[in-house]
Amino acid sequence: MHYYIKNMVCDRCILIVGQCFEQLGHPPLGISLGEVETAFPLSPQRLAELENRLTGLGFELIDDTKTRLVEKIKNVIIGFIHHHDTPVKVNHSTYIESHLHKDYAYLSSLFSETEGITIEKYIIHQKIERVKELLTYHELSLSQIADQLGYASVAYLSGQFKKITGLTPTQFKQQRPPRTPLDRVGS
Repeated sequence: MHYYIKNMVCDRCILIVGQCFEQLGHPPLGISLGEVETAFPLSPQRLAELENRLTGLGFELIDDTKTRLVEKIKNVIIGFIHHHDTPVKVNHSTYIESHLHKDYAYLSSLFSETEGITIEKYIIHQKIERVKELLTYHELSLSQIADQLGYASVAYLSGQFKKITGLTPTQFKQQRPPRTPLDRVGS
């Protein structure tokens, strides 16, 4: 049985959601961002308990097909941007389309209709959050960050960063304003 969960954005989320299922006596057979597979369905009572636990932790069970697909789009984007340490040289639309096996035009239209923001803008916001993370931890130079995230130049990255945050990357490093939680990026 597959359960779809909104707001799973990192490995820690996977751990927490997995623990919720285990505490209910239904250890996951498989778990990834936004999706949990169990050996058998939860009873209505256990499902209600799961829903309460997840809601208390900032997650949400998804039962609508379109909402599930939008959440999968988000998870593919987050994985693409936040969980690759090496540059991925592929077009975002091709990457999303290949992972979800659906036409990109349909996915883009559904995403915009549901989220009120285009996939492209969502990707930009996610990239900026990744830049903030990398700048905060001093892991890479701005040139390396630009290369890793697929920017054509440091100048383009800096311009986009300033447009979104109101700060240059250098100003951000000096001020270190709080980062936006990944499940709230682009909202």
